[in-house]
Amino acid sequence: QVQLVESGGGLVQPGGSLRLSCVASKSIININSMRWYRQYPGEERKLLATLSSGGTTDYDGSVQGRFTISGDTAKSTVNLQMTNLKPEDTAVYYCNINRKILTTPQRYWGQGIQVTVAS
Repeated sequence: QVQLVESGGGLVQPGGSLRLSCVASKSIININSMRWYRQYPGEERKLLATLSSGGTTDYDGSVQGRFTISGDTAKSTVNLQMTNLKPEDTAVYYCNINRKILTTPQRYWGQGIQVTVAS
């Protein structure tokens, strides 16, 4: 069973930066995308950033220009560099790695990591 382990969360002041990292416990082959989501209490997870296996990236408008997703499919790792953090970025962040075996999609999730932006 593959597990995704996140690190790098914590408390930061407004305007500060954090780097979230996500590493798979075992190598994941045939990755087609890697993503970061966040979730506010009582709400559904929201997609923030996507990195495709081809290297293209896509961002939600709320983080465009402030967050940068990067990763290495060969190492099954994905990162999220967050800058100019705002109090509204306070949430639990989840990494996600997706692959397809023949026609069957498989999704892996991290356990979630808290990011708190406050002075």
